[in-house]
Amino acid sequence: MTELVQLDVTDGVATITLDSPHNKNALSQQLTGELLERLDSAGTDELVRVIVIRSALDVFCSGADLSEATTVGMGVGAQRMVDVQRAIVANPKPVVARVAGPVRAGGIGIVAAADISIAGESATFALTEVRLGLAAATISLTVLPRLTDRAASYTFLTGNGFDGIEAAGLGLVTRAVPDGELDVTVDAVVQSLLKGAPQGLRESKKLLNRELVADIDARGKDLAGLSADLFGSPAAQEAMLAFLNRKRG
Repeated sequence: MTELVQLDVTDGVATITLDSPHNKNALSQQLTGELLERLDSAGTDELVRVIVIRSALDVFCSGADLSEATTVGMGVGAQRMVDVQRAIVANPKPVVARVAGPVRAGGIGIVAAADISIAGESATFALTEVRLGLAAATISLTVLPRLTDRAASYTFLTGNGFDGIEAAGLGLVTRAVPDGELDVTVDAVVQSLLKGAPQGLRESKKLLNRELVADIDARGKDLAGLSADLFGSPAAQEAMLAFLNRKRG
């Protein structure tokens, strides 16, 4: 089986690369399972000081794997998304997301969970769940704390897209930079993080994310259940199948 998530450790930096071209980095059970393994490996590796999550493709993440959702269901997938967010938020190492290209639905949870997210200005975002009879249930754990109430209502209810500059203004990403400056900006952030002592980084991150981790632990299972129920509902199944048929046509 071809690996969908790569891990490279160089000079104290663990780079985790999403590389699932057949479905545009959709959050399949295989991809999320491998992502959890890579996050755990990087988090426990004493040589790793900083973790970077990026995509090998021109799409960061297309959201849930709808083909999987309409066949095997989302009982496992929904809980995996809770687990992925917790693995990022509670990881002892700071996590930086390098965001280029489209980010849809569940993929926004990865961006929101990261400690620092740097996006190219042309990156595009959309919480499209509402248009398929769904709700951004599991990723609300990390997305809602990043957004103002007004921004949350607009993005969750309309499903409208927005670019990297707007994402920075909404608080979803830390910074948006010209596409040509994305790599140098991410590298500068990483170099700044590498100046921090491991204990200082670990304990500072605990302080910053203590309430978020507690909320994930308190509500994650229920929200995963809600997400799975919505994905399995007749309305959502009909909408997802119609969407898939349009794409195939």
